[in-house]
Amino acid sequence: VSQNGKLIINKGYGSADLERDVPITPNTVFDAGSVRKQFVAAAILLLVDEGKLALTDDVRKHIPQLPDYGRKITVDHLLTHTSGIRDWQPLLNLAGGDPDGMTMVLRQRELNFAPGDEWSYSNSGYVLLPEIVARISGMPFSEFAKKRIFEPLGMGSTSHPEDPLYLIKNRAIAYSKDKDRWKMDMYLGNERGGAGALFTTAADLVTWNDALMTAKLGKFVSEKLQEPAVLNNGRKLTYARGLFVETRGGDKIVWHTGGAAGYSARTVWLPDHKLSLAIMCNLDGGARETYANSIFDLFLPPAAPVAGTPGTNAGPAIAPADLKKLAGLYLNEQTGQPLVLGVNNNTLMAAGGGPLVPIAADRFRNQRKVPFFMSEAELEVQFISADRLELKTKEGETMQYRRAAGWTRTQAELQAFAGRYYSDELTAIFEATPGKTGLIVRANDAPGDMPEFLPMAPDVFQFRQSLIRFTRDKDGKISGLEYTNPLLRKVKFVRTSGR
Repeated sequence: VSQNGKLIINKGYGSADLERDVPITPNTVFDAGSVRKQFVAAAILLLVDEGKLALTDDVRKHIPQLPDYGRKITVDHLLTHTSGIRDWQPLLNLAGGDPDGMTMVLRQRELNFAPGDEWSYSNSGYVLLPEIVARISGMPFSEFAKKRIFEPLGMGSTSHPEDPLYLIKNRAIAYSKDKDRWKMDMYLGNERGGAGALFTTAADLVTWNDALMTAKLGKFVSEKLQEPAVLNNGRKLTYARGLFVETRGGDKIVWHTGGAAGYSARTVWLPDHKLSLAIMCNLDGGARETYANSIFDLFLPPAAPVAGTPGTNAGPAIAPADLKKLAGLYLNEQTGQPLVLGVNNNTLMAAGGGPLVPIAADRFRNQRKVPFFMSEAELEVQFISADRLELKTKEGETMQYRRAAGWTRTQAELQAFAGRYYSDELTAIFEATPGKTGLIVRANDAPGDMPEFLPMAPDVFQFRQSLIRFTRDKDGKISGLEYTNPLLRKVKFVRTSGR
C-alpha cells in the first residue's frame, strides 16, 4: 500500500515454495496475469504519442496476416475489448494439436460481433498488441517494456519473459489444492498463448500505480489509459485501455485483476486520495477482493451500498424454488441467439451478464459490470409469462425471448445427428453420438465420460452454458453445426461423416 507516493505497507505472508519451505517476502515475484494488459496498453500509447502509429490504424496495416473480416478493426478496438475477435483461451480448450494463442487468433474467420458494437473481454487483442509493438519498435516486447517502462520507473523486480520456463529469480510457485494434497498450478508454454507474462512484486505494482497517478510516462499515456471506451452507439463504458475506471462512494477508482492458473493479482488506486494498493497471491483468486476492500476500509470510510447490487435490500426477496423455475435456456424470437439463466447462491445469473437482482417479483436488473464475461451492458429482464421474457438494454433496445422448454427425441431421430464434424478454425473434431435422451459430444476423440447435450429446440442441443445448433443444406440434410458459449459465438463445424 502507498499513500501520497510513500510506501506504507510492504509485507509478505505464507509460502513461496512448499517443497523447500521458502517464505513469501516483499521481494517474492508472482505472475500478475491480466494485470499485464495495462502495461501492453501503455507500450502502445507510448508509440502513439511518438507518432509511430495511431489508435485508428487498421490492425491489418501492422499484422496483415489477420483475416479480412470485411470490417475495419482498429488498434483501439483491441485495447478496449470491442474488436469482436474471439478470445483465444476458450478456443484453445477446444483446439486440436498444440497451437499457441497467436495461431488461434489468425485462424478465426468470423467475429463475435461487428467492431465497436459491443464490449467482450478478449485476450486475443492482447496477443496481437505486443506483436504490433515488436514490429514497430524493432525489438521484442519484453525488451521494449524493460527499456521504456520498467527501468525508467524503477521497477527493478519486474520482467516480461516471452517464455516463463526460463529461470525467474525469487519466483513463487503457484498451487491448487486437491482434497488434502497440494499440487503446482502454473501456465507454461502454449497455455500462455505466445504472448509472454508479467512477473513482478506487489511493491513494483504500487510503483506503477503511483507513476500513472503522477503521469510519469507522460500526460497522454496516463490520460488515455483512463479514458473510458465508447461504443458505436455512443455508450460510455467503465473499461478504458487495460483498466477499469469506476466510482467508490463518489470517488474515482481505477483497477484491474489478473489470474494465471494458481496465481492471482489485483491493482487498485484512488487518485482523489492518492491511495494505491497491490495484492499478489499464489493460491486461488477468491480472497483478493475481500483483502482489497478490507485494507481500503482502514484508510477510507466504507463505501455506501449501491442500490440494486447483490447483498442490498433493493428489491423483494425471491424464494430459491421460485428462482429455479425461472432458470433455463431462452432463445431470441427474432435471431435465435441463446440466453442461459441459472441460479447460483440463491441469485439468478445470466451467462455472460452476471448476477440479476430482483427489483420486482417479475423484473430483474444487472447493474454490476462483470469483467471476463461476454457483456458489460446493464440489462433488465422482465418475465412476461412462464415461458417468455423481455430483455431491455441500457440503450433502450428490447428483445423478446421464448423458453426452450425441451424437446423429445427418439433414438432414431438422435441417430440423424450422429457423425463427425470438423472445424478448420480450431483444427478440431466434434463427434456426436446418441445418448439416453440427447447427444454425447466428444471433442478430438477425448477419452472418458462426456456430458450429454439435451435437445431444446428442433436442431438445438444444450449442456449448461454451451449450445450446439445443427445446420442443414438446401435439401434439409444436416450439413454441420455451430458451437456457442458465453465467450464464443457460432464457431462453425462441417459434417465429415454420418448420414
